[in-house]
Amino acid sequence: MSGTITVGLDGTDHASAAADWAAEEAERRGSALRLVHAWAWHPIDVVYVGDRAAEERWVRNMLDEARSRVAGRHPALDVTTELLVGDPVPALLTEAARADMLVLGSRGYGTLAGYLLGSVSMKVLRQAAGPVVMVGEPNSGTPQQAPEVVVGVEPGQIGDPVLEFAFSAAVGRGTTLRAVHAWSLPTVLAWSPGSLYLVEEANALEQINREVLADTLKPWRNKYPQLEVIEHFEIGSASEVLLSNSARAGLVVVGRRSHEAGLRRLGPVTHAVLHHATAPVAVVPHDFPSR
Repeated sequence: MSGTITVGLDGTDHASAAADWAAEEAERRGSALRLVHAWAWHPIDVVYVGDRAAEERWVRNMLDEARSRVAGRHPALDVTTELLVGDPVPALLTEAARADMLVLGSRGYGTLAGYLLGSVSMKVLRQAAGPVVMVGEPNSGTPQQAPEVVVGVEPGQIGDPVLEFAFSAAVGRGTTLRAVHAWSLPTVLAWSPGSLYLVEEANALEQINREVLADTLKPWRNKYPQLEVIEHFEIGSASEVLLSNSARAGLVVVGRRSHEAGLRRLGPVTHAVLHHATAPVAVVPHDFPSR
């Protein structure tokens, strides 16, 4: 496997954690690592020191320091940097379209408060053409050797880039893939004791959902026969089921759909996982083309 993994840096510890995660991923994949910072001159911007030349020196020094730190830990890795002159959102969206994945840092405040995702990250996550991975701060509760990649599975995801990403990630890590499918009773059955009794007697709904999950995963099992896959099937809220199964994950993979008129948004499950999962979260567009 080859290609490029791009990291958006902003000088924070969370971005450094994202660079560390991306470096390990790039080394695992045999990919190049690209460290970028999107910078636009705003004279009244309090984030920088207030002088254009001084700001540019600070940014370039930050990129150089990040490259030196990553290269020191991964000497065989091809690491490059670039200062992108322009507003962050369009610049990062361009990078996401070019790279195999874009990696950003999320400013974590713990599982109760959830992760605070900045406006730039949210806009990029909603619009990116390719996978975006959000990485929390170091020592955020994820084990050093996390045993699983966890992916949320929707019915009928056969041929889906989300599953392709998850299976490939698990194979690359040599770990187990946990495919999580949550289901719930139709409202009409929940309010009809007689119908619910008949369904339970026949075990029809549960069996149907199990078959849907098995059918969805079958072509991926065939493609990756060496991978151990756990089919986790549970009745309940999709976001709660997925989060409860990702507590000790090394990576959580969720999808993002494009809707009518080309509109892109984050669904409630993806949104919940992004704000509350302690593991890195990969958001993969369902319409992302294979490369």
